[in-house]
Amino acid sequence: MTAPSTAIDQPVTPVNDRVSRTHALRRLLVRPEMGAVAGSIAVWIFFAVVAGKSGFLSFAGTATYLQVAAELGIMAVAVALLMISGEFDLSIGSILGATGMVMTALAVQFNWNIWLAMLAALVLALAVGVVNGYLVLRTGLPSFIVTLATLYVIRGATIGSTRLLTGRTQIGGLDQASGFGAAKAAFASTVTIGGAPFAISIVWWLVIAAVATWLLLRTSFGNWIFGCGGSVEAARNVGVPVSRVKILLFMGTAAAACLVAIIQAVEFTGTDVLRGTGQEFFAIIAVVVGGTLLTGGYGSAIGAVFGALIFGMVRQGIVFARVDADWFQVFLGLMLLIAVLINRLVRERAMKA
Repeated sequence: MTAPSTAIDQPVTPVNDRVSRTHALRRLLVRPEMGAVAGSIAVWIFFAVVAGKSGFLSFAGTATYLQVAAELGIMAVAVALLMISGEFDLSIGSILGATGMVMTALAVQFNWNIWLAMLAALVLALAVGVVNGYLVLRTGLPSFIVTLATLYVIRGATIGSTRLLTGRTQIGGLDQASGFGAAKAAFASTVTIGGAPFAISIVWWLVIAAVATWLLLRTSFGNWIFGCGGSVEAARNVGVPVSRVKILLFMGTAAAACLVAIIQAVEFTGTDVLRGTGQEFFAIIAVVVGGTLLTGGYGSAIGAVFGALIFGMVRQGIVFARVDADWFQVFLGLMLLIAVLINRLVRERAMKA
């Protein structure tokens, strides 16, 4: 006689299978980067239709918008980690200009080896990151205010000291510096794909994004970042070293700005004191478009990657579409507003789920 079937032996019903797929889809849709992924696809399709015949779909067109996205994306990934912890850094644009100028001045005006000049620029950037983090934690002032102040201090000091030392606001001739060949290979070389040169900065961008994603999702430090953004007091109560985490993240944004400064200085064999102006706001926009909340505690590095990609496609797409570049800021403002509204809606639904 055959034993009766038990509930364990019963096959999965179509209803249960459908419910399981629904839950999996819901978990996917509430991921912070999903809005940016969908936005990237929509923007690409739009410009493929509007400007596909003008070169947007070519390898050369792809290379141009990926390079724009990469230089912004390097900073955006670091800014995303900081914003997830509940802080802002408005000084990265001025750090970009200052570190690029320090590196170029040391290599050109004082005949330093370019690698030593890069190291000096990185040390300066990390020092600014430490100062930013210390001031925010020590004074209790919003990081928006503190880093806005350091933005103007650093930019003013860069302009004043450069004029004092060189009498100019631009320095060129970096290609004559000792060690420039190796530096160009590492920071400004290209890889030819389909007959088009793809900048090595794209590789830097993707590697940094991969490391940041691993850090957020697979390490205790990543949990600390989310904890600091969710509730600082609760994080302290469970033993999270909040001060150390936030200072390290400020150092990370400063180091990312320095890396972009090095890439641009080596690529153009020079720099100027206003290099990086406005980049801090573009980075924040890319991060917000990527799904990170302004209030902290929610976001992803992958979202920042797609936010920067949208930025690059829009910036170069309007050129391929032969639209007046003055309209770029209109697109940027609309993207920011729409992204914030979508992110808020997704966040509310995620909380309900």
